[in-house]
Amino acid sequence: MVRRVAVVGAGVSGLAATKCCLEEGLEPTCFERSEDIGGLWCYMDQAEEGRASIYRTVFTNSCKEMMCYPDFPFPDDHPNYMHNTRLQHYICKYAKHFDLLRHIQFKTLVTKVKKRPDFSVTGQWEVVTQRDGKEETAVFDAVMVCSGHHVYPNLPIADFPGIQKFKGHYFHSREYKEPEKFRGKKVLVIGLGNTGCDIAVELSTVASQVYLSSRSGSWVMRRVWDNGYPWDMLVITRFRTWLGNILPRALSDWLYVRGMNRFFKHENFGLMPLDKTSRKEPVFNDDLPSRIACGVVVIKPNVKEFRETSILFQDGTVQDDVDVVVFATGYSYSYPFMEDESIMKSRDNQVTLYKGIIPPQLEKPTMAVIGLVQSLGPIIPTADLQCRWAIKVFQASLFLSSLPQRYGSSTTLQTDYITYMDELASAIGVKPNLLKLLLTDPRLALEVIFGPCTPYQYRLVGPGKWNGAREAILTQWDRTLH
Repeated sequence: MVRRVAVVGAGVSGLAATKCCLEEGLEPTCFERSEDIGGLWCYMDQAEEGRASIYRTVFTNSCKEMMCYPDFPFPDDHPNYMHNTRLQHYICKYAKHFDLLRHIQFKTLVTKVKKRPDFSVTGQWEVVTQRDGKEETAVFDAVMVCSGHHVYPNLPIADFPGIQKFKGHYFHSREYKEPEKFRGKKVLVIGLGNTGCDIAVELSTVASQVYLSSRSGSWVMRRVWDNGYPWDMLVITRFRTWLGNILPRALSDWLYVRGMNRFFKHENFGLMPLDKTSRKEPVFNDDLPSRIACGVVVIKPNVKEFRETSILFQDGTVQDDVDVVVFATGYSYSYPFMEDESIMKSRDNQVTLYKGIIPPQLEKPTMAVIGLVQSLGPIIPTADLQCRWAIKVFQASLFLSSLPQRYGSSTTLQTDYITYMDELASAIGVKPNLLKLLLTDPRLALEVIFGPCTPYQYRLVGPGKWNGAREAILTQWDRTLH
């Protein structure tokens, strides 16, 4: 019987894990290396080793109705997209409301997680922690890894010939906090993800020139969509997902590209993705096209070579007198506390997890990795549902037969949001029954089918049902307008 659960990290996923354990009558102990909750969203003036780091002006890319914990909506007066400090405040309120803080051990670093000698029988883990220089070991029936994937910077220096000769300053975007010290400088930002675009746009207000280099292009979407509504309230719907699944692939791809080009033609701005029909996560930035149109951000192809004070790009153009290079090149997946890293990683450093949660090589499925899946959807409700699913697996009320053989090859990370959420929800009996809803509550059914797939939908029925879910769905547009 699984009773004691170790939760690694007290960010949005770790808090969801702690709360879901309590809901199911388990005893969670959450280990947090810092002195506060929030993980990535807890802003610090300096990047700290082993901790996620954000810049001062980070805002959310998902709106408040889509990204909340499913049984804890944001207050009416909160804006649709939030500054990191406001989101952190909400996270703290959530932890207080569900009395989670007493289950968290702060300033406690997990140094080792290893199988017990009798793991194949008990599925138990030994968790070694360090606090104030003292080491402690405890035994847990299950482990939920919620340490995120924005901690270990990927700085691919080997891919950039001549970087050693470059006399300017270069650093990874996790070190970036605010723009003032770059006033009047020529800056190259490498990487066309959310972070790279945010930093390029912000620096363009103070730098003499910003160049934004991309290897493969990217779709750029606006947060503010048709009629001023949040993009995700209009795009992430069951009806659109169903339509996308039944249409022929060629037509679906054509509609996708047309939709992405609806506000501006990416080709004209040098942003067109090499693989146009790839559904990889787009960039959210309302300002980038206008910054390019104003000439303060110039789009460049991939860097071919660094020189002492100039940079040669793949198209043969050379940019002289570059002062600073920011590598917005993402992060590596790393679990330094895992005694056996092969539990999570397969060939080529890829993370392989069944349903994006359970390491497939385990004799007993008593470890879950929460919050690694990336989809065109918000992380908080995804993490919440992953936790609920994982706990059912721990309790063996959701049986996974012959895990290694059948699921050893399933790599994770990129997935369709509603399809993935419904898969997990069906397995644990919390997916809304649309036919039944149409017969018993047609008003709610229409909102569930044609409206945004807000997190409350996964608390309407089944284990973990929340009595406020129906009301939250029927009033979601009111809170958006408020």
